[in-house]
Amino acid sequence: MSHCCGSSGAATTTTTLKVEGMTCNHCRMSVTKALKELDGVTDVVVELEGKKADVTFDPSKVSLQDLKEAVVDAGYQVVD
Repeated sequence: MSHCCGSSGAATTTTTLKVEGMTCNHCRMSVTKALKELDGVTDVVVELEGKKADVTFDPSKVSLQDLKEAVVDAGYQVVD
């Protein structure tokens, strides 16, 4: 089996962050961009209506705390 794009086949995990403070499409794009800029994040789906972000990431490269801090740094709140 070949590896595409030099992937090491590292295991990824998906988590859902509850994000408060998003009110428009610009907010959704800001949260998406902040998370995708983190090394180890492979996919981000932000739902404005659901006030959540589903994030797929490699936990050996980026932590859940890193994800939360990126959202806060973008100007939004992560609630537990």
